Amino acid sequence: MIFITAKFRVKPESAEDWPSIAADFTAATRAEPGCLWYDWSRSLDDPNEYVLVEAFADDDAATAHVTSEHFKAAQRDLPPYLVETPRIVNFKVPQNDWSELGELAVK
Repeated sequence: MIFITAKFRVKPESAEDWPSIAADFTAATRAEPGCLWYDWSRSLDDPNEYVLVEAFADDDAATAHVTSEHFKAAQRDLPPYLVETPRIVNFKVPQNDWSELGELAVK
């Protein structure tokens, strides 16, 4: 799978509204056949930063995502709400779901 984590620094005046600002893009991405997950979290250290954890089944799914109409709309519509270009980590991982964190096993 393609595993991606991205950090979005949102303008302070838009931080509370970011989930609704990104809602259409989020819903459309989650509906893509190759999207395994697409989850937003808010930083505990910086209330203006959102962290996106996303995964796609393979290269074809990732390509379909970045060439979709909703991705093009996000490229146009989301940057005005951001302080800077989002930072990203992108890896291919030889699995298709989350693994258990054995060191913190719940018994």
